[in-house]
Formats: sequence, C-alpha cells, structure tokens
Amino acid sequence: MRLGMLLRYHGHDLALAEVLEAERLGYDSVWSGEAYGTDAVTPTAWILARTTRIRAGTGIMQMQARTPACTAMTALTLQALSNNRFLLGIGASGPQVVEGWHGVPFGKPMARTREYIEILRKILKREAALQHQGELYQIPYTGPGATGLGKPLKSILHGDPDMPIYAASITPIGLKVAGEVADGVLPIFMSPEKTKMVTDPLRGGIAKGRPGRTLADFDVAPYVRIAMGPDLQACRDALKPELALYVGGMGARSKNFYNDVTKQLGYEEAAVKIQDAFLGGRRAEAVAAVPDAFVDEVSLVGSPERIKDRLQAWQAAGRTHEVGSMLLSGATVDSLRVVAEAVL
Repeated sequence: MRLGMLLRYHGHDLALAEVLEAERLGYDSVWSGEAYGTDAVTPTAWILARTTRIRAGTGIMQMQARTPACTAMTALTLQALSNNRFLLGIGASGPQVVEGWHGVPFGKPMARTREYIEILRKILKREAALQHQGELYQIPYTGPGATGLGKPLKSILHGDPDMPIYAASITPIGLKVAGEVADGVLPIFMSPEKTKMVTDPLRGGIAKGRPGRTLADFDVAPYVRIAMGPDLQACRDALKPELALYVGGMGARSKNFYNDVTKQLGYEEAAVKIQDAFLGGRRAEAVAAVPDAFVDEVSLVGSPERIKDRLQAWQAAGRTHEVGSMLLSGATVDSLRVVAEAVL
C-alpha cells in the first residue's frame, strides 16, 4: 500500500514542510483539490517545482470548468516539466458548485466522465488528429455559431500515452464507470472493513473495460483524515466539522452523494440528523451528531499507538488490492512519520 497526502491550504499556506517531509519519508504522492476558491493545478505545479521525487496530482480538477483539451494540455505540460511525476485526477463535482459557481449545467456526470476520459486518451496517445463526436463534446465543433473553419489537430507535445487518469467517485454507478474507463479512483470516505462498497462496483466496471485488467491494476486511493494526539475525543472532535459539512451540507437534501455513502456505511439515522441540522442552520448540532464510531471507521485518530493499530486494517485491505494508496488528509510532520514507520 502506497502512502500519499492531501494538501491543506487557504491560498497562502501550502504545507510545504509536510510535503518535503513526506518526500523524505518515501511517500508516493501529494494531491491538491479545488472547490470554489483555490484551483487544483497551481498548487500542484508549485509542489512539483519544489520537489524531486514525490509525485503530485490533482484531486480533483472539475471537468465542467475545463474542456478536455485544456485539461490534456495542462497534464502534458506538468508531466513534461516534472519528469513525468504528474498524476491526473478529474471529477464531476456536484450541482451546487457546477451550476452555482461555474454557471454551466451539471448534466450527465457519468456520460461526461466517459467522453472526457476518451478524449483525454486520444490526445495523450497521438495516434491521429483529435476527432470526437459524442453527446456532450463534438470535436471539431460544428454546432450553432461555428465558423466551419475548425479542423482536427494533434498535440504538439509528446507525453506519456499511459499517463494514469484518476476519477473521483463514491456512488455505485460512478465507481463502475471509473473502473471501466479510469486507472484509479479517489473515494472521499472509505472503511477498510467495508471495502466491497467500493471494490464490487469497480470490479464490475473493470470487467467491461480494457481486456486483461484486474483490481490489482487499478489504484483505489481513498482520502483518510488523520488527527493524532493524546486526547482521543479531542482528535475525533477536530475532524467532525469537516465530516458534518460533507454529510450535511455538500448538496441538497434530495442530492447529497456524501450523505448517501454515510447511510450505506451503516449510519443512516446519524446522516439524517446531520443533514437536518446543517440545512436548518444548526451547524453546532450537526457537528455534535457525527458519531464517534463513524469518525473511527473512516479516519485515523488518537495516539500514535492507536493509529498504528488501526493501520493494520488498512494494510490488510492493501494486501488484497482493495486499497492501493492511502491519501492522508490533515497530516502533520509528526503523524506523517508515525504512519510511515508503520507502513513503509
């Protein structure tokens, strides 16, 4: 099982000390995300420029914010500048961000994922000038407002045609599509005891994808929050506001993927309470409704000894290829060292 970390930043702090320590310790990757503030690409480029071995990826670039060709150009450029250390992660985000921030229709996320990755692979492989006629993307464009002057083009840059492409997904249908068309998946919540929630749909997709692949050829890379300290309850409580935000507020009552996954993990009553409180403006109540058991199951919390003990379940999942990479969220220099000592 490889180790990675997620960047924590608010536009001014990229946790460079943690990144450099992760590289020294032998961590495999560091990832940068985006919502409706800092973008994913700029911090990734910054990290690649300040490191020499560790890989850096976008976790994730929002598809609706960029054309597939724009994403491909970005990936090829970062790949070339970093000696092939760039990892490409894409995702559909959610309706609130896509329509409320980018001002475009959320549309059909699964169809978009399929077409988007198909176009990316055509660009990376450079087997022919780019052409694509799909439901969502037509290249060259010949629809309303077209000049008629567009022509198929081939990337000037020659990159690695096998650049790994990760898809962010947590729904069963999304996981199936990721297994079919991507090389890895970035689940935001995962339990090492309930890996089949992720891997069963993935296996179904992998079976439909490129011939000869198995789960061993696919990187399941969950986000795992970590809070290390002597006071177990304080560590749990430190993670609950973010969990409450996702479970309760990252989506509407009728469409919240994170809430759905929390229910599937066995916390249905808590998921309802968290969402009711959060959408009702009672955020403290929503945070208080996050069960300790839920935090314990999907995160690493408590003393170094307790974290090392909990890591055994994750390592067991790694031995069966149900977890390929563990991406730590909220890691400090000290917790990075504790996890590396237990795993690497």
